[in-house]
Amino acid sequence: MVRIGVFIVAAQFPGQEPGRVLANAVELIVAAEEAGFDDAWIAEHHFMSYGVCPSATTLAAAAIGRTTRIGLGTAVSVLSTRHPVALAEQAAMLHHLSGGRFTLGVGRGGPWVDLEVFGTGVERYERGFGESLDLLLAALSQGRVAADGEFFRFREVAMVPEARLRPVVACTSQATVELAAARGLPMLLGMHIGDAEKAAMVTGYGGTAKGHVAAGVAYVADSTAEAVRELKRSMPRWLAPGLAGYVPVDGRRRASRDVSAYVDLLTSIHPVGSARHCAETLRRTSEVTGIEHFIVMVEGLGEHRRTLENIRRFGAEVLPLLTG
Repeated sequence: MVRIGVFIVAAQFPGQEPGRVLANAVELIVAAEEAGFDDAWIAEHHFMSYGVCPSATTLAAAAIGRTTRIGLGTAVSVLSTRHPVALAEQAAMLHHLSGGRFTLGVGRGGPWVDLEVFGTGVERYERGFGESLDLLLAALSQGRVAADGEFFRFREVAMVPEARLRPVVACTSQATVELAAARGLPMLLGMHIGDAEKAAMVTGYGGTAKGHVAAGVAYVADSTAEAVRELKRSMPRWLAPGLAGYVPVDGRRRASRDVSAYVDLLTSIHPVGSARHCAETLRRTSEVTGIEHFIVMVEGLGEHRRTLENIRRFGAEVLPLLTG
């Protein structure tokens, strides 16, 4: 059975106030629950307009208080700038407060200025992800935890509250795929790659697609041509300044992306179009990759009212085609 969730980036389009964007993000999750989506996954970003949510766990807590059924997840909490035990404590709280509806998604992040601001340093990013992940797993699977590694050293402490959780790991490289596979953790695959690349990562993981999650972009319109045209008009207004907000922590060169070409890619490989086209696109991706859990970014139009309409329309027109 295919599972469909929303992927909330908290995207700030020009002229929007960040606080309003965050409040609107909670409303989007409430609307997704009402529309029949299975879950809502929240992104974390710092110091940029691409996404104005600096704490996915905090926004998830707010959404938990406004919902009763929908699952909540982080996509992702950046482990390179967080203490793994502190993050495990927050995940355990959300697990208990939500009645088991919370899923922790973690990622390595990038070589961004966040590492400087939060004091974790580029070394945590470059070679500390495995140690951080193992400490997180220990904190989420044991009643007590201690550390004696390169980056973390502390005496044994009790995990209070305790919750036995298995996180999902964002994978953008074969090294991270192998790391997740060695620990038996599901992958979260980004919206920047197509079906063939996703299938290759599933193969590199070990051939099983069970539990993996794939992100994408979704917009439903009366016709596919109309949907593509509208996103091509709106998304560059967000992506151009948003992607420019990624600042390296050191003097390394930041890879640039052609925004127009990127939007062309996103609208061609993801469920953007008529309801039938959206359903067929998701079915095809599932058939090629074996993945059965998708989360879709619905904020591409940049207007709260129209994003709510997109969520409701996807729920009313696309979800029945996938579950019926």
